Amino acid sequence: MSNAVIECENLTIGYGATPVGRDLNLVVNAGEVVCMLGANGAGKTTTMLTIAGELPPLAGEVRLHGKKVTSPTFKRAKSGMSFVTEERSVIMSLTAAENLRVARVSEDKAISLFPELAPLMKRTAGLLSGGEQQMLTLARALGRDPRILLADELSLGLAPIIVERLLKAVRAAADEQGVGVLLVEQHIRQALTVADRVYVVQRGKIVMSGTAAEVSQDIEKIERAYLSGVVEEGLQEISG
Repeated sequence: MSNAVIECENLTIGYGATPVGRDLNLVVNAGEVVCMLGANGAGKTTTMLTIAGELPPLAGEVRLHGKKVTSPTFKRAKSGMSFVTEERSVIMSLTAAENLRVARVSEDKAISLFPELAPLMKRTAGLLSGGEQQMLTLARALGRDPRILLADELSLGLAPIIVERLLKAVRAAADEQGVGVLLVEQHIRQALTVADRVYVVQRGKIVMSGTAAEVSQDIEKIERAYLSGVVEEGLQEISG
C-alpha cells in the first residue's frame, strides 16, 4: 500500500494558458521531508500553488492521500493540509495570541513548538521580528496537526540561526507526527541537513532527484546553477 501523501503525475503548471513547468513527477511520503531546490523563476512556487489548489493544473494531476484532487485550497486545508506561503501569513494588527485563535491553535500548542513565543503572546504581530513572525506562522501551520505541510521559503530574509530553528521544527513534525513535508528553500546546505529526498528544478523541469546524501555530492554544481540559471552538465545523472 502506498505511503504517499502528495503525488504529482505529468503535471504541467502555469498561469492562464502559459506553462511555467511541464511533465513534473514528484512524490512525498508520510513522515518524509522532501526539498525542492532551484533558482528564482524555476517554477517552485507555482508548483506549490498548484498542489495547494491556488492554481489549476494545465495538464496532469495532483493526488493527495492517493486521490486526485481538484478542490480549492480551503477544502484541502480541511482535509489536513497546511500551506506556509513565501509571504508571512500573520495578521499584523492582531496579537500573537489572537493570530493563534484565528487559526484555532492553542497557545500551549504553539509554545510547545516554539518556547520563544511564550513571552510574546500579548505583543502585536506587526511588532515582532521577522524570525518571530515566521515562528508564529509555522506554529499556526503545525499547531493544526496537519498530515501535509507545504512550506515555501521559510528562510526568506532570516538569519541562519532562525532558519535552523524553523527547519528543526519541520523535521520534528515529520519524525514525530508523520507529517509529509514539501519544502522550498534557498538555503541549500541547511535544507539538505533536514531533507530525506531532493528535487532540483530548472526552467520548469525536474533535472535531478535523489536522496539528500546523493544530491549533496553535487552541491557545488547546484549552487553554481542557482547563480547562473544554466543547467550544468552532469546535473541530471541522479535523476530517475
